Amino acid sequence: MKDKASLKEKIDYLLHSNKMAFRFINLIIILNIVALILESYAHIEAQYGREFELFEMFSIAIFTIEYIARVYVSDLHGSSRWKFIWSFYGLVDLFTILPFFLPYIITVDLRVMRAIRLFRFIRVFKLGRFNNSFKTIMDVCASTKNEMMMTIFLASILLLISSTLMYFVESEVQPEKFKTIPHSLWWAISTLTTVGYGDVIPITPVGKILSSFIAIIGIAFVALPTGILSSAYMEELKKKRNMSCPHCGKTVNHEH
Repeated sequence: MKDKASLKEKIDYLLHSNKMAFRFINLIIILNIVALILESYAHIEAQYGREFELFEMFSIAIFTIEYIARVYVSDLHGSSRWKFIWSFYGLVDLFTILPFFLPYIITVDLRVMRAIRLFRFIRVFKLGRFNNSFKTIMDVCASTKNEMMMTIFLASILLLISSTLMYFVESEVQPEKFKTIPHSLWWAISTLTTVGYGDVIPITPVGKILSSFIAIIGIAFVALPTGILSSAYMEELKKKRNMSCPHCGKTVNHEH
């Protein structure tokens, strides 16, 4: 039991504290993203397809070993293995290797296989595990979850009201563009987000006035979640810069 515990602790150190291991995994992830981009060029894929396949197999071997190891040592960090598997990074690690093994589990055609292979871009999220800035952003998102959910709820109501009003105002004069309330929803989204593609626009006087008010409301709609996140981000930075050491009680500066 002692040997097994010692082995588990060594694996845990390699995964969470060894800088060389961090750099190696980060390098593999970055090279995977570069390979995914290069494969989109038909002439490069035709010339180096075999090399890409070999690198993919090597990467899958590394990521699979890493995933199994992380599941194995997860109980050392005060959580069950199932909790790790269903955590954000647990799912990222799983979906990093799943596209490779899926065709061996179920039968898929070439089109589905191509779509599944595109899921390899999920590997970029693995970089966040080794990046303090990304961890800070994740902490901010977690701390503002209730506020952001309320913002999304209010935005959904606003989108529904806007698309419904515009449907009743414009559907008679533009039945092809404002055919139904769901059709009008596309206009409401592009207007409230201040994108304004211009492919669907109101032409009646009432519709134009309504659209003006909705566009102005859209400015506040975009600013509200931005303000919530930026305020929470500053609070999180202050908290981390003024953390106290649990042993000596001195303030720990994380700026460097």
